[in-house]
Amino acid sequence: MTSTRQDAWSQDEDLLLAEVILKHIREGSTQLHAFEEVGKRLSRTPAACGFRWNSYVRKQYRSGIELAKKYRKESKRKKSSTTESPSPQSAKDIVIQEKTELNLKDFFTYVEQLEADREDVHKFKQENDELICEISNLKAQLNELDLNYKSQLEKYHELEEDYRSLLGIMEKARKMMVLEESEKQKSVKFKMDKNGNLQRVNK
Repeated sequence: MTSTRQDAWSQDEDLLLAEVILKHIREGSTQLHAFEEVGKRLSRTPAACGFRWNSYVRKQYRSGIELAKKYRKESKRKKSSTTESPSPQSAKDIVIQEKTELNLKDFFTYVEQLEADREDVHKFKQENDELICEISNLKAQLNELDLNYKSQLEKYHELEEDYRSLLGIMEKARKMMVLEESEKQKSVKFKMDKNGNLQRVNK
């Protein structure tokens, strides 16, 4: 099973999204079906496709949407004109009936589209809430790590200062020992006893 993508949209994907939706509009289909088709082709959720369309892509294809709607209406008119011509006596009634049926179809299509958009917005809101919660948790973890880092850095500086002080004390002790040894060596003298042996004499 292909995993759902959550990466950024490319220009080619936006173009594919627009082409599929305009095709569905021309054919009288719903945008929900278009979102599902694009989602399958791009391995994205229909909700993600719907949000991308409504928040960004649709604004760039307003004229295309209008042309697609006109094409759909013209197609319906051509289909209706290919049917048998009514008798002169009932022509007016049939025209009124066709217009009523067309308006009802448009109305139901519009309602269906509103329902699809509402579901898409609900799904997007749910995904957005989950992302906000995840970001909040990550921020809390980041703050905790930052505090821990500052604490460890402070301890490191304290240890570094103690280490330098210890080195200073050790250096002073070493110098004192060298000085004492030097003084001791200076204070020692030797003399020869009656038997010809050297004997150390302290000052």
